[in-house]
Amino acid sequence: MIEFKKILSEVTGNDYIDSESYTKYSVKRGLRNDDGTGVLVGLTRVGEVHGYMVSEGEKIAVPGKLYYRGIDIEDIAAYAGKSGKFCFEETVYLLLFGQLPKQNELDDFNELLGSLRTLPKNFAEDVIMRAPSRHIMNKLASSILALYPYDEDPENTTPENILRQCVELIARFPTIVAYSYMSKKHYFDHESLVIHPCEPSLSSAETLLSLIRPNQVYTQYEAQLLDLALVLHAEHGGGNNSSFTVHVVSSADTDTYSTIAAGLGSLKGAKHGGANAKVIEMMDDIMLNVKNWESEKEVSEYLEKILKGQAYDGSKLIYGQGHAVYTITDPRAILLRDKAKSLAEEKGLIKEFNLHCLIERLVPDVFKKVKGSDKEICTNVDFYSGFVYRMLGIPPELNTPIFAVSRIAGWCAHRMEEIIAGNRIIRPAYKCVQGRNKYTDITQR
Repeated sequence: MIEFKKILSEVTGNDYIDSESYTKYSVKRGLRNDDGTGVLVGLTRVGEVHGYMVSEGEKIAVPGKLYYRGIDIEDIAAYAGKSGKFCFEETVYLLLFGQLPKQNELDDFNELLGSLRTLPKNFAEDVIMRAPSRHIMNKLASSILALYPYDEDPENTTPENILRQCVELIARFPTIVAYSYMSKKHYFDHESLVIHPCEPSLSSAETLLSLIRPNQVYTQYEAQLLDLALVLHAEHGGGNNSSFTVHVVSSADTDTYSTIAAGLGSLKGAKHGGANAKVIEMMDDIMLNVKNWESEKEVSEYLEKILKGQAYDGSKLIYGQGHAVYTITDPRAILLRDKAKSLAEEKGLIKEFNLHCLIERLVPDVFKKVKGSDKEICTNVDFYSGFVYRMLGIPPELNTPIFAVSRIAGWCAHRMEEIIAGNRIIRPAYKCVQGRNKYTDITQR
């Protein structure tokens, strides 16, 4: 029998490639240029992430901006706050169809989403509860693949059919996430199994809160704050890892269920959507080990330990800090932070909120001190989203799945775009640096 631990050293040695080789062959590792900008591999009309300018070959930091179909995300958030309306569904419509809906169009779209939230007959019992999972993201991915045989026309990749499939998946994501979580609580946490039916008239945010709470009770403010989080996470350009994954898989001309499952696999990663759960763990560690949360000195010293790998998980990462594109600010983090303050005061968690704000302020100087770098470091949306979810009583294991409930809107828009405008399989080059070897007979090895 093969003992993987014993042969690991051989695998590691055979797969090792020295960093000098990447420099020698001018490889754009992570599809990033040497100055940190992204390698241009495609065009999109869906979303734009703006965090820097390039002038005369020099990268210049600017305050971050995020646009959905050319519309500033701050304008959408401002309208939601002023009107008191839920805006995620309107955002989904904008991303999918490229324009804001009129009132009658939005009403029809909301009605359609509501009618589709209920899962196919016996799906919850046969798919979700028969094989529960400790990790909701894996259960979500397997459930999406399991929807394939319930579709009467799953392989049809015409834009019309894909659009139909996308709308169905967007509507069903909150239900699948909620039922997967309740199933996990029952089978692994040994709690009572509580499964609520979907109410078609509810928004996506309201649906989530009603399905994961045994008593189905939530306030309007809680639902609006979750709705804002969904709006802010819905899209982030074609170059983020999961959206690029959707572009890549879509370009191979495969079915919608396989494509979205691939996007979920990407989003689960700790360097992508899974980062919000790592922020929660890190903040718990900081609150446990820093006695005075108001002391700049104590907080800074502990952040230095984390960055040196001497505290928390030894990764030398301060989760929720820094971004591949944003330099000075992440507009999503600012919007979520400002909205979260009122709820923190209401929930009696203002000390925790102030600690988050203090860390946000201290991190740039800590990075300069430890790393000796003048690179701009800004707080990203993951730093506050986990705190917001905690205040809403949402457990950490649902943080990334809720991200998925939102981001599927952007994924579907990018899938439609790739099918309509791409017309070429994405196939970048990898240079093989393995030397030539001769085949030897098994008796001579």
